[in-house]
Amino acid sequence: MAVSRSAPVHLSPTPADRPVYVIGAGPGGLAVAQALRARGVRAVVLEKSAAVGASWRRHYDRLHLHTTRRLSALPGLAMPRKFGRWVSRENVVRYLEKYAEHHELEIVTGVEVHRVERTEDGTGWLLRASGGRELTGSAVVVATGYNHTPHLPDWPGREGYEGELLHAGAYRDAGPYRGRDVLVVGIGNTGAEIAVDLVEGGAARVRLAVRTVPHILRRSTLGWASQYSGVLVRRLPVRLVDRLAGPLARLSTPDLSAHGLPRPDTGLCSRARQGAIPVQDVGLIDAVRAGSVEIVAAVEGFEDGKVVLADGDRIAPDAVIAATGYVRALEGLVGHLGVLDERGRPVVHGARTSARAPGLYFTGFTNPISGMLRELAIDAGRIGRAVAKALRAR
Repeated sequence: MAVSRSAPVHLSPTPADRPVYVIGAGPGGLAVAQALRARGVRAVVLEKSAAVGASWRRHYDRLHLHTTRRLSALPGLAMPRKFGRWVSRENVVRYLEKYAEHHELEIVTGVEVHRVERTEDGTGWLLRASGGRELTGSAVVVATGYNHTPHLPDWPGREGYEGELLHAGAYRDAGPYRGRDVLVVGIGNTGAEIAVDLVEGGAARVRLAVRTVPHILRRSTLGWASQYSGVLVRRLPVRLVDRLAGPLARLSTPDLSAHGLPRPDTGLCSRARQGAIPVQDVGLIDAVRAGSVEIVAAVEGFEDGKVVLADGDRIAPDAVIAATGYVRALEGLVGHLGVLDERGRPVVHGARTSARAPGLYFTGFTNPISGMLRELAIDAGRIGRAVAKALRAR
């Protein structure tokens, strides 16, 4: 059994043929595996791709963390100072590879789990996986990721649109769009950053289609990272945080109403609780003020080779990049167990398990303003303690 070098070795409470299976070798899955091994619990990570950190390998080249290096490290291994304050996508991948190696995690790649079921005797879990595999575990941690499956809206006329249309998940850099007219759909962090990347990469025209105006925050103000504020207020009442965030936003970010981005009329924390994370400014504010990123109405559909906007305008960009988010895609895996809400999200996460599925845990399916990687690290410790306690109580 491989054990974390940094943790004491304990007698494992899991039978040799019934390890705890962790589905997904991203940050959440790796952190949970380390936390379990630190408590003497055998954890086997199952990853459908060929390497750890698959989703990070697919992200666009420009991407850097919006959370600080120190508050983005996983338990048991700091991120190197040479990575800088805002860690690049490439260095996140390097870190995850090093993390798995450092803690000698047991990872099996090329195995995709299709369905999780209770064993016939009700004492464990049966995982049905690729290649006809049937794996039996004492507990299961689902860590398949917040950004799992690209979501492309079923816009009217989309199927017949012959122009270039791609999801942001397929975007790598601005090279193919130099000198071209590009429409980016969606003003989440991905859409905002891709728009800036296109401008800096030489696109002739960049428009950003916005349906709901976001809260926009400076990533850092006078050295104070916005993540710090997110950590400080994470346990405060939502209404109080909303009330505090308004004046602070007016002080730190300019009014962009004249450019098509008025200040939101709903609170920052209220929005975040609904899944709409604030946009961290990495150049968008300046690009909008300069007119190099033009704000336009939301996309309603496609007609006669043109993009139809919500205000009635019809435009004909050379390319459309849909930064329209991802879905968790958990329905086939665990939907039959009654552990998902009406939007397909786990009803519990972290150390809690549903009464309908004791021993089934979820991590990485929330996107908190205090930083996803930070919360994944906290969740990992809690899950490790909960699983070890439950196994020893059997």
